Amino acid sequence: MNFTQHYLQSTLEIAQKLDRTAIERMVRLLIELRSKQGRLFILGVGGGAGHAGHAVCDFRKIAGIEAYAPSDNVSELTARTNDEGWETTYAEWLKTSRLSERDMLLVFSVGGGDLDRNISPNLVRALQHAREVKAKIIGVVGRDGGMTAKVADACVVVPTVDEKLVTALTESYQAVVWHLLISHPEIQKASMKWEGVAK
Repeated sequence: MNFTQHYLQSTLEIAQKLDRTAIERMVRLLIELRSKQGRLFILGVGGGAGHAGHAVCDFRKIAGIEAYAPSDNVSELTARTNDEGWETTYAEWLKTSRLSERDMLLVFSVGGGDLDRNISPNLVRALQHAREVKAKIIGVVGRDGGMTAKVADACVVVPTVDEKLVTALTESYQAVVWHLLISHPEIQKASMKWEGVAK
C-alpha cells in the first residue's frame, strides 16, 4: 500500500470509529446556543486557528450563529502576546468579550491543551475561564484530548489510527466535523452556493 492509499484508508477507518453520540450532543448544544442568542467563540492554535477563522464564517453565514475567533484579530493577539504573554491571550480576549453562561467555546486542537507539558497553555486558560463563567464547551481534538476533552460538555476525540499522522488526520477531521455540524438540517439556516446552482 502506498502513502496515498494508506492516508485515505486511515480517513475511512476514522470515519467508521468517530463518536456519533458526541457529535449529536454538539448538535443539541448548538441548537440551544442559537435559541438563547448566545455567542460561539472558536479557539485554535496553528492549524486550529486557521480552522477557527473558516468555521466562524460558516457558523455565522450558514448556521445563523453569532461567532468569533480571537486569532482573527492579529493586532490584538500580538499586542497581548507582547505585553502580557502568550498564556493569557485568549482568556483575556474572552474577558473583554464578556464571555458568559449564555455563550460557548468550540476548540480545535490536536493536543487539547496541557499546562504540565506546556502545550497550548492559552487554550487551557481560556477553558478555565469558560468554566468559571459557566459557558458551554465543545471541541474536536486528537489523542487523549488534553484538558478540552476533560472539561467539555461534548467533545469528539479523533481516534489515533497512525501515530505518525496524528496531527494531519486530527486537523482533517476537525474540518469534517464542523462542516457536518453546519450542514445538519437542524442547524443549517442558509443554503450554500453550489447546492443552489443548477447544473
